[in-house]
Amino acid sequence: MTMKQTSFTQAEFAAKKKRTRRERFLAEMEQVVPWSRLLKALSPHYYPDPRGKRGRPPIPLKRMLRMYFVQQWYALADEALEDAIYDSQALRDFVGIDLSVESVPDATTLLKFRHLLEKQAFT
Repeated sequence: MTMKQTSFTQAEFAAKKKRTRRERFLAEMEQVVPWSRLLKALSPHYYPDPRGKRGRPPIPLKRMLRMYFVQQWYALADEALEDAIYDSQALRDFVGIDLSVESVPDATTLLKFRHLLEKQAFT
């Protein structure tokens, strides 16, 4: 079992006194969005049949779905969402990205995910 170490940025962010409007909004959305139901409905369409498939494993569905919601809530283009997640610790925490071990999915990955949702009529 590996322990995840807190980065200096995360520690500094956690120690600040004031909770921002963005943090309050994201905390509320964490509670009201039916995440488990959405993940269950999308999973068969996002994770293809593994037989004969090659390449990198997909970015976790939970992360992509959260990024999609952030994009909709804040009316961000794909590139702007990518930048916003790099810029905001609150968004990184909500989406579940630790920049010390991984990068933010790029704009093309976001575009492909959005097209998948549109194709499956989830939007």
